[in-house]
Amino acid sequence: MSIEEQRRAMVLTRVVAGSLSMAEAATLLGLSERSVWRLRRRFLADGPARLVHGNRGRLPARRLDDAVRARIVELAGGRFSGANDCHLVDLLAEDGLVVSRATVPRILRAAGCPSPRHRRSPRHRSRRDRMPQAGLLLQLDGSRHDWLESRGPRLTLVGAVDDATGILTGATFREQEDVAGYLEILRDTVRRHGVPAAVYHDRHTIFVASTRTPLTLEEQLVDRRTPTQFGRALAELGISSIAAWTPQAKGRIERVWGTLQDRLVTELRIAGAADREAANRVLRRFVARFNRRFAVPPTDATPAWRPLPAGVRLEAVCCLKFRRVVAPDNTVRVGPTILQLPATRGRGYAHRRVDIEVRLDGRLVVWDGTGELLVREAPADPGQLRALADARLDLGHTAPTAGSVQKPPRDHPWAQVRRGTKLYDQIKRERLTGSQSS
Repeated sequence: MSIEEQRRAMVLTRVVAGSLSMAEAATLLGLSERSVWRLRRRFLADGPARLVHGNRGRLPARRLDDAVRARIVELAGGRFSGANDCHLVDLLAEDGLVVSRATVPRILRAAGCPSPRHRRSPRHRSRRDRMPQAGLLLQLDGSRHDWLESRGPRLTLVGAVDDATGILTGATFREQEDVAGYLEILRDTVRRHGVPAAVYHDRHTIFVASTRTPLTLEEQLVDRRTPTQFGRALAELGISSIAAWTPQAKGRIERVWGTLQDRLVTELRIAGAADREAANRVLRRFVARFNRRFAVPPTDATPAWRPLPAGVRLEAVCCLKFRRVVAPDNTVRVGPTILQLPATRGRGYAHRRVDIEVRLDGRLVVWDGTGELLVREAPADPGQLRALADARLDLGHTAPTAGSVQKPPRDHPWAQVRRGTKLYDQIKRERLTGSQSS
């Protein structure tokens, strides 16, 4: 008898003796009272041996004959040696011996025949402990999802999660995953909590400079790649940057996305949010409730957030910075925009290097290393004026679209010259053909 059958016999003995009720026996055995009554009848009729299953010691009715099993083992080690289990099943079927895919490996393993294919054992993985203090590590990521459920555009939720407590320190909806979104949540995190010690992110080019492009001359001289805009902001704040190779490495925030794609989508639907602005309003209310519901206490209650260093302007860090050389007319260009720098004590800034900051609110600030310069938009140059004139339907003609080709009319001089050239070529070919035939 097995251990379970011996336990049933002991309980039924106490039931027959009257020391246990049927309800108590059913609870102890994990069975229904009806099953206990059935076991009691068997126990009283034939004793404990009746509790043993009736098929104990019997061979299965559909078991293959020993001769067939021996034949399979013989073929697997002889003529079909080296074939894997699936291939062996096909070879046996072609040989007239049809057996199932599950039967063949069971027979071979019981006979001591190992599989010819050696699979690598799975790598041991363990759950990583949380950081002991809040602010030691932030996990950053973006989630592209149909957050508005076809009521509006498809958005990307960019967020940061504290590894120790699991709270969302910052989150915002963006049209796509971009550096401005990450700079915004970095700014909000520093304002609300402080400066973290390190951030953990994937290898997106927002965080890590691409290694596919060749090094510029300046990068070759310093023997390192120029950091990205976000990497530059982390360096200015003294935050370590850690790049993960797999999504599982930053599983904390990946699991947060699963929760938000369930709960936040419902909240957005209830609020009727249909655009990015409305979604961000709902998100701000949701984050506070999310943190109260899912936050966990850290091992060490002392936070590791650092205060913003003295003299550091957060708006000047969490922005896009570009180094430019001032033109001879004291202007700098940022894309299509040209900024005019004012004169200072009769001196200009020609040929000097300045930093242009594109703030998150859209303002353009020029910084010369000592202070902020008051700038204004410069007058348009001749090229811009000509382009503007062409766009205003100059001379009554429709402005050509990009990539379009305008064909001159037949009476245009250029067309006459082109037709004359074609006629000259045709006459020349006719003369050469006539001279060859004569």
